[in-house]
Amino acid sequence: MLHFIDLEIAEAKAGRKAAIIVKVNSLSDKDMIKKLYDAATAGVKIDLIIRGIYCATNQKTFKSPMNAISIVDEYLEHARVMYFYNAGKELMYISSADWMTRNLDHRIEAAVKITSKKIKEDLKEMLYIQLTDNVKARILNNSLSNHYVENKKEPCRSQIEIYNYLKRKITDH
Repeated sequence: MLHFIDLEIAEAKAGRKAAIIVKVNSLSDKDMIKKLYDAATAGVKIDLIIRGIYCATNQKTFKSPMNAISIVDEYLEHARVMYFYNAGKELMYISSADWMTRNLDHRIEAAVKITSKKIKEDLKEMLYIQLTDNVKARILNNSLSNHYVENKKEPCRSQIEIYNYLKRKITDH
């Protein structure tokens, strides 16, 4: 994952679009956080969906602030998804590992590249639904206030919206 973050950093430094979306339960590994800081400093757009432990902070030196939210709702979620814009050749992985030192350095974990265009699009759509949650999403920020996302947009409770999205896909086929 560090390699893919480095590729996004290179794209941002070259003045091209660079973006990362990470959905994990916990983010506490110092090396991963440092690499995300490097990416944000270079101007990579970073969206994080972190259900539980979150040890990163937004810094004034970041060219592009990291957007981090936590969604805790009725259903327990264990999805771990990593998205990299990759110069328009989007890469997506699912993984068993949270970005914690114990998972990355002391366990055997797996990451699987998503090669199916259809599955990649479905996962991306579900990530975007979660990133627009304004009912159960809380903002993870330096003040640790964890305020709910507030905006004037139509209410979006991502777990319900993902359920509806998947239900529509089944009924459309």
